[in-house]
Amino acid sequence: MLSKRIISCLDVRDGKLAKSVKFVDTRDIGDPLEKALEYYEDGLDELVFYDITASSDDRDIMLDVVEAVAEKIFIPFSVGGGIRSVEDANKLLWAGAEKINVNSAAVQRPELISECAHAIGNQNVVLSIDILKVELCRDFPSGYEVVINGGRKPMGVDALKWAMKGEELGAGELVINSIDADGTREGYEINLTRMIAEAVSIPVIASGGAGKPEHLYEVLTEGKADAALIASMVHFGEYTVGGLKKWLHEKGVKVRLNY
Repeated sequence: MLSKRIISCLDVRDGKLAKSVKFVDTRDIGDPLEKALEYYEDGLDELVFYDITASSDDRDIMLDVVEAVAEKIFIPFSVGGGIRSVEDANKLLWAGAEKINVNSAAVQRPELISECAHAIGNQNVVLSIDILKVELCRDFPSGYEVVINGGRKPMGVDALKWAMKGEELGAGELVINSIDADGTREGYEINLTRMIAEAVSIPVIASGGAGKPEHLYEVLTEGKADAALIASMVHFGEYTVGGLKKWLHEKGVKVRLNY
């Protein structure tokens, strides 16, 4: 069995680390480079860096921040926000990222996934999906809808259907971002994560809602996620990456410990 991964998400706005609740009320909370280095030294498995306003502002991602982070950490590092072409993906890899995260642009033009997978390899293409819970109906048989542009624009696309399509097009991993759970610290959307994990054969990363160690345990076991993405619970100093991994290990979850 592969080890479960703990991944920290750094949402960056105008070069500063930011955090929101349900994709709104975003506030600046620090320096992304400082946090990236802290988590790396504490045994983090991977880092995800999102330029959270690149898509909604229709601008390119901030390569200078990517380069600064990549110079200091030596773990897998993926970047998302504002990626619209293979050229954008290549720029990020040249800046030091190992993987690229596509989201809004891929929903609007699905062939972006296959183009990037062909150019840089499936294993380096991550499809990140922002998802809102909706009423079950013919259009949304899963009960979840895809939303783009930082949670601003519902797309009328069923989340489960899109996740499966993303795998078919060549995505190597999926990040399942629950807008309803984002920043609440009340736990991951277990039903959503498990539904998608059972429907695809590629790794699924659960995102949104982590507030205490038990939440990570639940989503990695009951939710069948391959990785848990954390933000607030470590950004504000209540928990450490190393402490969380040790706790999971003691609960029988296979994780890579940093001795």
